[in-house]
Amino acid sequence: MKSKIQYITLLAASAGLLAGCASQRQAGSGIRVTPAACVLVPEDGRNADMDVVFHVPENYFTKRSRLVIVPQLVVGDTVKDEYLPLVVDAPIYSKKLKRREVLENYTDTLAAGIRKVDNTSASFELPYNGTVVLPAGVDTARVVAVVSTDGCGECTGIDTIEVASIGRPSLYIQWMEPQFVVRPKVVDGKGEARLAFEINKYDINLGLGNNRSELEAMLETLTPVLKDTLATVNSFTISGMASADGSLAFNTRLAENRANAAKDWVADRLSLTSAQKNVIRIDSRPEGWRPVLDSMTKDGNPDSVKVKDILERFADQNDDVQERHIRRLDCWNTIRDRYLSKDRKVEYTYSYTIKSFTTDDELLDMYAKRPDAFNEPELLKVSTLMQTDAEKIEVYQTILKYFPDSETAKNNLAVLYLRTGNEDAARSMLRQLPGRYPDIEGKRLKVEGAE
Repeated sequence: MKSKIQYITLLAASAGLLAGCASQRQAGSGIRVTPAACVLVPEDGRNADMDVVFHVPENYFTKRSRLVIVPQLVVGDTVKDEYLPLVVDAPIYSKKLKRREVLENYTDTLAAGIRKVDNTSASFELPYNGTVVLPAGVDTARVVAVVSTDGCGECTGIDTIEVASIGRPSLYIQWMEPQFVVRPKVVDGKGEARLAFEINKYDINLGLGNNRSELEAMLETLTPVLKDTLATVNSFTISGMASADGSLAFNTRLAENRANAAKDWVADRLSLTSAQKNVIRIDSRPEGWRPVLDSMTKDGNPDSVKVKDILERFADQNDDVQERHIRRLDCWNTIRDRYLSKDRKVEYTYSYTIKSFTTDDELLDMYAKRPDAFNEPELLKVSTLMQTDAEKIEVYQTILKYFPDSETAKNNLAVLYLRTGNEDAARSMLRQLPGRYPDIEGKRLKVEGAE
């Protein structure tokens, strides 16, 4: 419905039809618009549907006239856009226009919007529906209708009717002031390495299987735990898993020795002191036949039903009892060759506490050195110690790097982005907080208290 044509300037094209006609603008009430005091709210931030009715009073224009209503978008005192006009031709005007089209091959530039009335002395209504588009960066505007009722497009003055106001609703973003509370920074973790050993041996051989890569991965995980000067180890256990095949007592001792070998390898690589090595506890436990059953089931082996039955019937017995019955199965050779693991699992669990930072000087000093050693409350406290918006933005971005779910960081980062003119980045932050801001689309973002 929208058109870039400046329709008011085209009214003069009708001048030749009724040259010299007299202006017949009637006194009394003018055109009304309903709904009155219409407020349009853009649904997506820029586009708003306008659905109004123009009420034309009786005797508003003569039988020799053309009524033209041109909606315009006004921002401040400037017309920014015009939309498809409403055009109403009185009977005599319509006849003269038709005659000119036939005799002079005349093209009426307003033909698309023409409506005809037979009786100009009676009142009538003109529904109007269209889409109004706010220019980029504009939050408020008005829609007015410029009205002409002359017969020639030149003789008569132009009336202006207030049709609607347009405004994007505002969403106010409130700064969340962090409250600093000292909390213990306890870190718990676990991992595993699958190591290959020679039969009944526990020496570490980096050339066997994937031992080198498995141990390097284990070392990479444990280095921050054992070498971080800010960390105090609360507990550290390396557990060897006893094989299901063979004597439980023998395998348990062997698993413990293998776990101890892994401990010694790590201690040697990290140059741990005797005191540090004493923190590490060695343990072992039977792996059991459950992994064998899981492998057979995953493989679709029908004999897995037999193994499952044995494990359920002798669930209260140890691995040796279960093994005796499994070895009697016709499928034992297949189980031994295909489903018994060729490597042994070594598990490690740990817990350590990172030193807390409490004073302002300590927080700022350690933030420059070790932001990774901070918990969320400490980083939020650092943000309050920064002086400029740019410094605060950097801290909040760091918080989200280590704590991506921080609601305070996202909220305050959005406020800072708005302060610095980056509304797109602010909106991106707020979209990640649907619980706090469920309906941000189409709304103008403002910082509470900034106006």
